[in-house]
Amino acid sequence: MATDKRVKVTLACEECKRRNYITIKNKTNDRERIEMKKYCRWDKRHTVHKETR
Repeated sequence: MATDKRVKVTLACEECKRRNYITIKNKTNDRERIEMKKYCRWDKRHTVHKETR
């Protein structure tokens, strides 16, 4: 299949450890875990969110 390279990943907040976001990444281009600054509605501010397994 052509879509096997793009996988769904879950992003968890580093402050409260809640899993807030689901996004898609390309496994061939991004081998390591991704980090993004996203809005956490429980902390009510932008925090770093990391990819979980």
